[in-house]
Amino acid sequence: MFPVLSTTSKEGRTTSIVLSCLSNVDEFGAALLRSLGQRVGVRTKIETYTEVVLKDRPKDSSDRPDGLIIARTGSREWRALIESKVGKNELQVDQIEKYRVLAKDNKIDCVISISNQFSANPHVHPLETVAGSKSKIPVFHWSWMHILTEADVLLSQEEISDSDQRVILNELRRFLSHESAGVRGFDRMPTEWGELNKLVSSGGVVSAKSSDALSVLNAWHQETRDLALIMSRMTETNVSERLPRKHRTAPSARTKDELAILREKHQLTAELDIPDAAAPIEVIADLTRRCLDVGMTLRAPEDKVKTSARVNWLLRQIKSENVGDVYIRLLWPGRNEPTQCTLAEAIEDPSRLGGDKKVAPHSLQIFSSKRLGARFAQRENFISDLERLVPEFYQEIGSNLIAWRRPAPKIKGDRSSADDVTTEAISEDSEDFER
Repeated sequence: MFPVLSTTSKEGRTTSIVLSCLSNVDEFGAALLRSLGQRVGVRTKIETYTEVVLKDRPKDSSDRPDGLIIARTGSREWRALIESKVGKNELQVDQIEKYRVLAKDNKIDCVISISNQFSANPHVHPLETVAGSKSKIPVFHWSWMHILTEADVLLSQEEISDSDQRVILNELRRFLSHESAGVRGFDRMPTEWGELNKLVSSGGVVSAKSSDALSVLNAWHQETRDLALIMSRMTETNVSERLPRKHRTAPSARTKDELAILREKHQLTAELDIPDAAAPIEVIADLTRRCLDVGMTLRAPEDKVKTSARVNWLLRQIKSENVGDVYIRLLWPGRNEPTQCTLAEAIEDPSRLGGDKKVAPHSLQIFSSKRLGARFAQRENFISDLERLVPEFYQEIGSNLIAWRRPAPKIKGDRSSADDVTTEAISEDSEDFER
């Protein structure tokens, strides 16, 4: 349905096709606008335009936004300008700020940027200067892979009710996945990644103002978002990054806190939330060990008193025979240090996990730990290994785990009928109460 032959204006073609589908496939348009906090009901009509020329703009200005979205619900109208980039082209702060001014002058609610750059969510812009601006005109962001993932998940879950719209959205999915559309995932770390690895391996100190570290953190955030989208498409659900509240709204706070971890522990960390999974997937990239750890932490079953019973509860859930490089770690109350052994050793003899016999662990960690050696410091291999290991762990182990839930309360034997809990009966119990 959509042409995939190379043209002189990939950005205009790709943007036009996506906006057309946004306005003509009801559930797709609703899902994208909902990610921006906009409610789309059955009475909402969405209109889209490309390369719009606005009346109120400076006379010497040739700025022409790539698109315009208008959502009307009754007398209410919400409008957004679109700025898009495809391929390796990146968003420019000055261009977005010009569109902010245009939006303000023309009473348009917001600006939406679309590119191959990734952000934790559409409310947090990948350009820190844009995200930190005090302008009253918000700038949201969709990555092309986010748009492709929304289409893929909607089709996989059979959410599109109209058969014609289902065909249109499938054609959009096919178009966006074609190389000519200029849509791509995050596939390599920056050049600073190798330099930072050399610094850590030689015993150097990561400076608080290290430009290399900041560049690596920015790339890591791009990759973890792309990884969430990859897992979304693989599981056919909406997988998201788990972030503290302050990190969701303030990317600078996230960078500051994660830079501290990188400096102190030489680690990059992330958590992915998969709907209905027993726990978030925890990812650690350890520069000192050149190792990727992927795992989950489960609350220990409180209805089991002994450590062995709690460990066996976890072991019974593991169906995979591929247990190489998989470990179990027990987290104990108080100042007791964690204990661990390989999964194979735990299966053979759970007592190898050791610990204080007087207490039981409050949490159980199961994780895969892969030493990558020289591949760890290589820009492309690091990403490809990460995007292989996370789905692999979830497929083999994580998807089979079930979180412990406190059992439902039972009716007591001496209170098996309503007559046993009348005020008179409770009064009699009170009189028989022994201190």
